[in-house]
Amino acid sequence: MFMIRKAKVMLRIFYERIFFIADNFDIDADLAEAVMYCEMAGLLNSLVFNNYNMRSVLLCLFFMAASQLFAQDYDLLILNGKLVDGTGNSWRYADVAVKDGKIVRIGNLKQARAARIIDAKDHVVAPGFVDVHTHIEGNDLRAPMAPNFIMDGVTTVVTGNCGGSNTDIGNYAFKLDSVKTSINIATLIGHNSVRRAVMGDSQRDPSPEEQKKMEDLVEEAMKNGAVGLSTGLIYVPGTYSKTPEVVGLARAASRHGGVYASHIRSEGDNVTEAIEEAINIGRQASIPVEISHFKVTYKPNWGRSVSTLSQVENARKEGIEVTIDQYPYVASSTTLNTVVPSWVFSGGRDSVLYRLKDQQIRKKIKDQMVTSLKRKQLKDFGYAVVARYGADTTLNGKNISEINKLKGRKAKPDQESETILEMVENGSAQMVFFSMNEDDLRRIMQYPFNMFASDAGIARFGSGVPHPRAYGTNSKVLGTYVRDLKILSLEEAIRRMTSLPAQKFNLNDRGLVRPGMAADIVVFNPLTVGDKATFSQPHAYATGFEYVIVNGKVTSDRGTHTGERGGVFLTGPGTKQ
Repeated sequence: MFMIRKAKVMLRIFYERIFFIADNFDIDADLAEAVMYCEMAGLLNSLVFNNYNMRSVLLCLFFMAASQLFAQDYDLLILNGKLVDGTGNSWRYADVAVKDGKIVRIGNLKQARAARIIDAKDHVVAPGFVDVHTHIEGNDLRAPMAPNFIMDGVTTVVTGNCGGSNTDIGNYAFKLDSVKTSINIATLIGHNSVRRAVMGDSQRDPSPEEQKKMEDLVEEAMKNGAVGLSTGLIYVPGTYSKTPEVVGLARAASRHGGVYASHIRSEGDNVTEAIEEAINIGRQASIPVEISHFKVTYKPNWGRSVSTLSQVENARKEGIEVTIDQYPYVASSTTLNTVVPSWVFSGGRDSVLYRLKDQQIRKKIKDQMVTSLKRKQLKDFGYAVVARYGADTTLNGKNISEINKLKGRKAKPDQESETILEMVENGSAQMVFFSMNEDDLRRIMQYPFNMFASDAGIARFGSGVPHPRAYGTNSKVLGTYVRDLKILSLEEAIRRMTSLPAQKFNLNDRGLVRPGMAADIVVFNPLTVGDKATFSQPHAYATGFEYVIVNGKVTSDRGTHTGERGGVFLTGPGTKQ
């Protein structure tokens, strides 16, 4: 009798707890507890033969039914899609399950339950794209949702390219963590930034002490998460460096598992020597090499991609891990300063302005610019179009010949050179240069160790007339070169956008749709994917990308950015714990 009375007391306590939960019901916090009490109360009811009341029975049934309704297997299910997993293997039908930001299961999952289900019928399901050559510094903090990348299927970028980066990588990672970005970010440590921090813009060799300081900065950056070293050997001050200087810094990066990514010294007349220098740095420093935005520029060099690709392949046969990247356009984009002899910029802006005020030096500069133009077999500077000119935004979208005419000058190269120098004096401009040949572009595109990269930053929609690669790099490859021209198979193009770049930059949990990998996934329509951005109207998002998922968070939903900021800072293998 004592045991039955005790059971009745316990039963009353259980029911009171159930009623309390019912009155203050919160699915996430209280469901499991309520179900447990229901089960225990039911057991005690049967023991003491007490039909306490119908309300309690119904309440228990409600909680038990709710447990079946809300206890999901996964956070996200992607069903019915053609899975292109990033390996280069043929597509297959397979469903993908995501939980806690990871891919946890692949197969026939039609009977599984999830908080969100995406029907990917008639769509391709692929790993999120990895863009290995970007310049997002600055806008990464001002525009952290990075819509131009997300809407082009990019979930991870590598920044710090062409020798320009943050020098305090630890502080950079802290800032990114504080603002939260929609994309994952990895960074290189830039040679130009390191050199400027130690030597300014001096046109000389470093002293042994300065060389040691630069190597120490690279080493510290690698310990704080950098994935490698970048150079921009056409830019000041990197253009003043010699190969041994770069080898020393590359060795510092190599000791921590880094990559050497280079904007080489020439992509035109001296491209053979420039590629050989990059390969030699990899050889001497025992470091993998990535040659950035691989190309051959200006008419005298068109067709040389046959020999430049052979250089890369021969280095690989030697055992040097050389790969390349490319954007699928025949125009490049960089600063207007690059058409001015590099010696002009030695010593910083005060020195530049001093030289430009000296009429004898100014004439010498213009003579060299005209000689360079003739060597490129160009009649004028009309091939150079302003993308962004802060001093006069009305000139955005106009070429140098047009601007020269607006200033009332004659259509002669020396007069156009004068117009360029005036623009440099007024803060210079970001330009688009039409200098490449479509045949070379396609030949380079077919090289199996070439990956796709935008060479872009986070675009400010409607600002300036930037290169369309900021909006359409991957979609142009998938729409124009895969679907329409059949230059590449779909599976091969996606391998170049995913597992190849992830492998190159040691992003070991990215680039594949496979259990255990981070849930960076794109879902796109292969029939409608394409770029809409043009050189004259560049501000247009890509089409066809229905869903973009970053670390398990749906960041683009039916082609609209959701505002999610699920990106993380990705670190290299040398990161100190």
